[in-house]
Amino acid sequence: MSMSQRFIVALRPLLGAAGSAVAREFRTLVLMLLTGAGIWGFIELADEVAEGQTRAVDTAILLALRNPADPTDPIGPRWVEEMFRDFTALGGVGVIVFITLGVAGYLALLRKRRTVLLLAIAVVGGLLVNTLLKLGFDRPRPDLVPHGAYVYTASFPSGHAMLATATYLTLGALLARVLPDRRTKFFVLTMAVVLCLLVGFSRVYLGVHWPSDVAAGWMIGAAWALIWWLVARWLQRERIVEETETEA
Repeated sequence: MSMSQRFIVALRPLLGAAGSAVAREFRTLVLMLLTGAGIWGFIELADEVAEGQTRAVDTAILLALRNPADPTDPIGPRWVEEMFRDFTALGGVGVIVFITLGVAGYLALLRKRRTVLLLAIAVVGGLLVNTLLKLGFDRPRPDLVPHGAYVYTASFPSGHAMLATATYLTLGALLARVLPDRRTKFFVLTMAVVLCLLVGFSRVYLGVHWPSDVAAGWMIGAAWALIWWLVARWLQRERIVEETETEA
C-alpha cells in the first residue's frame, strides 16, 4: 500500500466523525428553525383571532362541513360522524395520559428512567401550557351549529389538537429513534402526523372548535414537541438522559 493510500485510510474515521457531527448540527438547526416557525405562526394567528379577522373564514369552513338544508347535521352518513367521534377521543386527556403511561412503562422496563421523567415533563407541561393559553384568550366556542361532543373549556387553542400533536409527535420521535432503517422511521412519523391531523379535523367536523382554534393547536403543539426533541438531544449528548437511538 502506497503512502497516499495509507494516508486516506487513516483519514476515513476522522472524516466520518466530522460528517456525522455536521449532519447532527444541521438537523439541530432545522429543528430550531421549525420551532421558531411554529411559535411565530401561533402568535400571528392569535393576533388575527383577537382582532376578529378569522371570523369569516372560520364560519365558512364550519358551515361547509354541515348539511346546507340542516346545519345541525354534519355532512356524510351517520357512520362518518361516529368515526370522527372515535378520532376526536384520541386527543382527549384520558387517552393521552393512558398512552403516555403505557410508553413510560415500556421505557421504565428498559431502565430508561430519566427518559421517562423527560417524557412526563413534556406531556404534563403541554397540558399546563394549553390550560394557561385557554384561560388567557378565553374565546367562546362556536355557536353556529350544535356541538357533537361535550365541551367545558374555552375554545382557543384547541386542546385536542395541541395535546395530540405534542404527544404523538414526541412518542413517534421516540419510537423512530429505536427503529433500524429510514423507511420505518418515516412511516412511524407519517402515521403520527396523520393522527394529529385527524384529531384536529374531527374537532371542526363536530362543531366544537373554530378552524383557527385547531390550526393554532397544531402550531403550538408542534413547537412544543420540537422544543422537547431539542432538549432530549442536548441531554443525551451531555449523557444526562439515556441514549435511545440504535446504531444502523
